[in-house]
Amino acid sequence: MSDFPGKISDAFRTFLTEAPAHAAAWSQMVKGLGDAEALDPKTAELAYLAVLAALGRESGVPFHVTMARQAGASREEVISAMLVGLPAAGHAVIQCLPAALAAYDEPR
Repeated sequence: MSDFPGKISDAFRTFLTEAPAHAAAWSQMVKGLGDAEALDPKTAELAYLAVLAALGRESGVPFHVTMARQAGASREEVISAMLVGLPAAGHAVIQCLPAALAAYDEPR
């Protein structure tokens, strides 16, 4: 996470600094889930973006867009991932689209 200091939300940054034991436990769990992942990194990040959009969790979008882009995702793939839940979740998924595009379009 320290590789993307500007990409994580203030809430998550506070979690990391103010509750380090909880953050370490959380990180260990996330690593374990990642180790069990059968999807390639790009597909996993695109799927995660779809879930974030469906849940309206805009704060996590910049970090995961950056991860998806680093894993080789195109801008069009990010847009498609953000909108894949449109039929099931409705137009609420479009709320996260501006944050996704802003993150993708930032200079590398």
